[in-house]
Amino acid sequence: MTSIQAQLDQHGVLAVGRTSVYVSDLISTVFAGFPSPAEDLGAQRIDLGATLIKHPKATFLLRARGDSMREAGIFDGNILVVDRAVKPRHNHIVVAVVDGDFTVKQLYQCLGRVKLNAANPTFPDIVPRDGQTIEVWGVVSSSS
Repeated sequence: MTSIQAQLDQHGVLAVGRTSVYVSDLISTVFAGFPSPAEDLGAQRIDLGATLIKHPKATFLLRARGDSMREAGIFDGNILVVDRAVKPRHNHIVVAVVDGDFTVKQLYQCLGRVKLNAANPTFPDIVPRDGQTIEVWGVVSSSS
């Protein structure tokens, strides 16, 4: 069995294409409304790949570093599921490449203006300067 570390590329990106990720021992559902008596359900096996990943060949896992997205629920050390097949739209959380470096930010697109917004007021937004290259690399579909 190959370790996950051995599958990471030079940027710490893990391709998910043929990797099955399972969680076993799911006991029951959790209700967000009124409490419910425990159900007599046996353990089930859930394929996280099928649950979280819509485009396996275009999906990657990255680990978030830093606090610039904490108000979007992305914290230092979280694992991000990034789908490169999803067309990025206004307000999507995206992974972008800015001057050769990866960053995760909220995409702002309005009236031909594009910027990458931080979800923490102590961090600046990224507004492209003349000649600066910003490429949206993928859309974050999940974080944990």
